[in-house]
Amino acid sequence: MEDLEAGRHSKVITRFPPEPNGYLHIGHATSICLNFGIAEEMDGVCHLRFDDTNPETEDVRYVRSIIEDVKWLGFDWGEHLYYASDYFGQMYDFAVHLIRNGKAYVESLSEEEIREYRGTVTEPGRPSPYRGRSVEENVDLFRRMKEGEFPDGAHVLRAKLDLSSPNMLLRDPVLYRIRHAHHYRTRDDWCVYPLYDYAHPIEDAIECVTHSICTLEFENNRPVYDWVVENIPISCRPRQYEFARRNLDYTVMSKRKLLEIVKGGYVSGWDDPRLWTVAGLRRRGFTPRSIRNFAELVGVGRIENRIDIGKLEFAIRDDLNHQAPRVLCVLRPLKVVITNYPNNQVEELEAPYFPRDVPREGSRTVPFSKVIYIDRDDFMEDPPEGYHRLAPGREVRLRYAYVIRCDEVIRDSAGEIGELRCSYDDGTRGGRTAEGRAVRGTIHWVSAEHSVECEVRLYDRLFSVPDPEEGDEDFKSRLNPESLLVVKGARIEPSVVRDPDDTRYQFERLGFFWRDPIDSKPEALVFNRTVTLRDNWTRPAESEKPSVATASSQNGKERKPRGIERSSEERSASAPPPRSPELEASRSRYVSAHGLAETEAEILTRDVATAALFEEAIATGAPARQVANWVVHELPREMNTRATEVTRVTGADLGKLVSLIEAGTLSSSAGREVLAAMLATGKDPALIVEEKGLSQISDPATLRAAVAEVVAANQSKADEYRSGRVGLLGFFVGQVMRKTGGRANPEVATELLEEFLRGA
Repeated sequence: MEDLEAGRHSKVITRFPPEPNGYLHIGHATSICLNFGIAEEMDGVCHLRFDDTNPETEDVRYVRSIIEDVKWLGFDWGEHLYYASDYFGQMYDFAVHLIRNGKAYVESLSEEEIREYRGTVTEPGRPSPYRGRSVEENVDLFRRMKEGEFPDGAHVLRAKLDLSSPNMLLRDPVLYRIRHAHHYRTRDDWCVYPLYDYAHPIEDAIECVTHSICTLEFENNRPVYDWVVENIPISCRPRQYEFARRNLDYTVMSKRKLLEIVKGGYVSGWDDPRLWTVAGLRRRGFTPRSIRNFAELVGVGRIENRIDIGKLEFAIRDDLNHQAPRVLCVLRPLKVVITNYPNNQVEELEAPYFPRDVPREGSRTVPFSKVIYIDRDDFMEDPPEGYHRLAPGREVRLRYAYVIRCDEVIRDSAGEIGELRCSYDDGTRGGRTAEGRAVRGTIHWVSAEHSVECEVRLYDRLFSVPDPEEGDEDFKSRLNPESLLVVKGARIEPSVVRDPDDTRYQFERLGFFWRDPIDSKPEALVFNRTVTLRDNWTRPAESEKPSVATASSQNGKERKPRGIERSSEERSASAPPPRSPELEASRSRYVSAHGLAETEAEILTRDVATAALFEEAIATGAPARQVANWVVHELPREMNTRATEVTRVTGADLGKLVSLIEAGTLSSSAGREVLAAMLATGKDPALIVEEKGLSQISDPATLRAAVAEVVAANQSKADEYRSGRVGLLGFFVGQVMRKTGGRANPEVATELLEEFLRGA
């Protein structure tokens, strides 16, 4: 901002310049967010540039993966995609210019001799015997280097700077070296390649980059950067700025060490969910928004330090908590037979997707039957004091269902518990109990007949200590033996089968999960754990030195302490910045005048743009509470799915969409489809509804035929309903919705079904 106000630049131009020699990791992601974020904030542009000056390590597959990663994070470089290799001709010409001006020379010493002649931190360097070559000889030798006359290492091109400088990098740095290697873009056109300190400032100058942002390790390189820019014939004068590198706990950030882990078979590949590569985070189920929020949380500074990886985990929990529907999954099934439950009876129990403290709507039905599965960890024959789950003779609530009591334990031939015989209280549906009856434990479950078998992969931190590189011990010896636990034969409720593949869930009591995008198939579901529900790890005290010995138990397995609440640091970091008086007044008004929840009002007034969107939407006459739900939850969810921070949806159009839903023209699920189309096209919602044929069917005469067909096709369940199983009404509504492609008005369908079921 200061540069713009001072008139040094009319427009901010930044760049993200990765070398395509590996996959991006979380450290690169924070740099991406920084460079693109500054450009966006200053109404500038950010270039994506591949610094491909080393033909021996670079490959087009890395280019493709980097492009995919940056796009996935939600950033767009537009037309500003560049390659250092496109500038090889200009770089060579600039080098010749330096030679002709007596500022560079061809060096024929070996690499070891160059180091010797460069001196030490206490002794100045000595001039090379080749430093005094004539301009004509240097130009000729450099041309012959370019034409491939010499083998690798025979010569290099050096800058002629200051051999007595206390900054060792200024003692005639190497600018070019000979490499007879095939380049993935320029093929065999070149056999001399520029080094980073020479190439990078030229690339920035050619592109007129104003702010060249890098890590502090390049601070001593800045004088070389400035020297190159000042001594080549180019008009733009970029400037280098440094910030501290952020090292993250429980991981390694070195490409070399990451490659060692991958090639050594310690992980399945660069996208292994245990790696903090962007590809690994994406496959694990992290969202682009959570990574951008993490980058904002850790910020930038001039002091290098380690970042608790718990901050990244906090960012994804915070994001998923408000968007992930809750479902039931049993990891280690234990069969439970409810002896007094009617044979062949199946109830469809209503279960909300979100708890009361998450202001979102939505529910599904879960089937309940005589035989269910609970998790083996939820039963103990001889429980300790304070145990509130199932045990012989004890009661427990089944989530959304009934209270059951364990009456008998059945063992198999090997003496292992194979089955529990329980009884249920039919007056406790939904978990209700009479006053004074204490049932303290609530556990999850699935129907044995209706649940779907799946594989669940429990991912954890790859290393068992915060700093795997500390000390002399091989970092691979600090690998966490429990970083991946594969659970086969898990059972999940059937509702997930109908959901989109990219749906992220909270498995109740277990954590946040999503389908593995590679290995999961409709016939063989595989779920990855993104993160646990709370941080189960603790950092050693500052006075303690973490080590393998202190971090692991005698059997070599990490012992994880009980979960901890969010730290005060996390709570303060997650708090929104102070509001302006105007926004604070709006926040209070939204609560008092519109009846919004405090949390909703907080989000709506985080910035002027969000508040303006809300105000414009309710100005159309759309109800405020419904608009707030779409602004706070649905719109961010769709934008997150599209990995974008830019919305083409106006407040007026959002108000129209909400009004269509409130009028019964459109269902909520169809509304989300319309919203996605609005984000993609910017079209009017009514037009999208018409084009896609999404209008809700509310006419009883139109729905009557579908209702009649559903009842006729399910006569046995209709008979059960008439005999008293009124809970089956939800089943019939679901069947009508399925038959009409989700377009039936649920209220109208319910009325018609009650009429048909009573009168048949």
